[in-house]
Amino acid sequence: MIAWGTQIDGQSLASQLFAASLFPYLAFLFYLTRSGKAPKLMLGGFYFLLAFVGATIPAGIYAKTHYGTSLANVDWLHGSAESLLTVTNLLIVLGLRQAIREAEAKNAAAAAAAAAEEQLGTPSSNGTGAKADISVAANAASRSEGQ
Repeated sequence: MIAWGTQIDGQSLASQLFAASLFPYLAFLFYLTRSGKAPKLMLGGFYFLLAFVGATIPAGIYAKTHYGTSLANVDWLHGSAESLLTVTNLLIVLGLRQAIREAEAKNAAAAAAAAAEEQLGTPSSNGTGAKADISVAANAASRSEGQ
């Protein structure tokens, strides 16, 4: 393919796009980490994707030099590299699952506390008794969610 007076083949273009995509991904990781809101396991999964990238590059070079073909055509190398991508996906999914479960438990505890407050009526002006009962109800609700 000829574009803008230079000759570019598909493989060259793919490697250039791959290299250029690393910088936006690193920015994504930076801001996701900086936000402090991402579940740790999920964040670890996104960082582990860099291990996949780091292993794929030398595996591709090895496939080209030793087998004279691309990584996709050397099954044992390609499968090994793809297993790292599988681990990445598992970490991300498990991290999101954990965050969803924690949010659901928190919502259930808040609902139990609201229900207990409603049963007791408006909290007393001196602040004793009602708050303790609400806390006990919220703790009981969160324990029953975990079972």
